[in-house]
Amino acid sequence: MSLTCVADVVAQLDRGAVASAAPLWLQVGPYRLKLLCEGPLREELRVYFHEALGREGLADVVVEVLDGQALTADVPPWVEWAREPGKTGRKDAIHALSDGRLVHKLRTGVTFLQSEAAVIAFGPCAQHPNQVVNFVNTQILNMAQRQGWQMCHAAAVTDGARTLAIAGLSGGGKSTSVLRMMDLPALSFVTNDRLLVRAATPFPEALGIPKEPRINPGTILHNARLHPMLGAERLAALRAMPQAQLWHLEEKYDLIVREIYGSGRVRYGAPLTDFWVLNWQRDTPEATRIEQVDLAQRPDLLGAIMKSPGPFYQGADGVFLSNHGGPVAADYLSALAGVRVCEVSGRVDFDALMQAGGDLFGGGAVG
Repeated sequence: MSLTCVADVVAQLDRGAVASAAPLWLQVGPYRLKLLCEGPLREELRVYFHEALGREGLADVVVEVLDGQALTADVPPWVEWAREPGKTGRKDAIHALSDGRLVHKLRTGVTFLQSEAAVIAFGPCAQHPNQVVNFVNTQILNMAQRQGWQMCHAAAVTDGARTLAIAGLSGGGKSTSVLRMMDLPALSFVTNDRLLVRAATPFPEALGIPKEPRINPGTILHNARLHPMLGAERLAALRAMPQAQLWHLEEKYDLIVREIYGSGRVRYGAPLTDFWVLNWQRDTPEATRIEQVDLAQRPDLLGAIMKSPGPFYQGADGVFLSNHGGPVAADYLSALAGVRVCEVSGRVDFDALMQAGGDLFGGGAVG
């Protein structure tokens, strides 16, 4: 049997496995999702999505998680999805259907059906819950982008009136920077890696997603509040590493915001007033500088902010993003109109950035 349409894929799966499971209802901004999952994975997802749990209602999207299931029909050769500039390694592959798309994670074997008729994760989902989390968040991102939001590769914090987003090249320190800002008790966490922005007056709207910070050992090592996440022996080993090796260490940990910073410290929606782009260096003697820039004149900095919707994105017309499709600079410039954008240059200095953040949020009225 060949897989040419969504019905062919669905026929290979047992959707009844989650039909009787108690749904998890998620609410992020105006978007409501119904998540169907069973077993220990359901409880793991319930705990993870604690801040986004909402009331039962009309769902914009229903996401089904069919752990351990696999297609019995042969899938034609997967087409590898081209990664963004600067990214290496094989990650995603796709198979086009007449009315949907299969996306396959090459490293883990988890597969996703993305379509208007059904949204399903299957394969070894329980072994890779983070990929299920990402798939759920992809649905929020898809809905928002269909309604004109732009997706930024950024982390953000807010005090409700003023919001600071921080972007930079991958591994540039945006997660470390934002978590240092969270030491300011008046601030709430908005998002760690994906920030949605839409033009509004007097400031653009910002919307985060329920994705807890997934941080590297260096972020933990340089923030004493996070040290309990690792044992003393591991911390000692990290301190003994050369800084260059520590910076590039491929090792990730999930930080649950409420466990570290207390309850009530997450706020997904806020007005976006400030955007800092990290363009600093580890090997320069120059002091850290934060200087306002005209983003229209700095395509290099804009490139650090923009983020491709990726292989899961299906537009309102039902058409999927092509393998080499990407974001449009003009759309981002329009969405970010009214935001004060600054370049962070000089040497990497999280203490200096923290001080500047304190000055920003303690500086009185927005404007």
